[in-house]
Amino acid sequence: MSNFWLEPWDERGRAFERRANTAEMQAYLGGVESDDTLAARHQRYLDLIRDGSAAMFLILVPDEPDPVGSVGYWAKEWLGQTVFELGWKVLPSGQGRGLAAGATVEALGRAAAEKRHRWAHAYPRVDNAASNAVCRKAGFALRDEVDFEYPKGNPIRCNDWRFDLEATGS
Repeated sequence: MSNFWLEPWDERGRAFERRANTAEMQAYLGGVESDDTLAARHQRYLDLIRDGSAAMFLILVPDEPDPVGSVGYWAKEWLGQTVFELGWKVLPSGQGRGLAAGATVEALGRAAAEKRHRWAHAYPRVDNAASNAVCRKAGFALRDEVDFEYPKGNPIRCNDWRFDLEATGS
């Protein structure tokens, strides 16, 4: 994997979200978003981190002062149980270097160490080859295709990938 480290989400996350708000980066996430939507997400992340129901991180690499990506997990109700949902994003300048998979593996380890939920899930669109590859590389098991709305009102077809947090040995 690449040389990277994770730091807790902070005000740099707001600037990162702006840099990631391009047609290319948002192609599988409903398209480019308004500044108000980005600001609301940033505040939601800070609130969820503060109340302990989520962990969000910025991905940093040597010789680049600004975050090149993000990864995080949050509690979600899924099929009658509470699980962690994982999500990640890496700017084009950081893609193809193993950052998304490496950061996801690290986030899974941190989620497992919390010992709050047995399962972690990720739901990339079925046609998002890169994110589905991250799931495979990070050790998720493909469960099924499922219908989602993301953003709200935008129906999409996703893969349901599941990771057993109790099997990590943490």
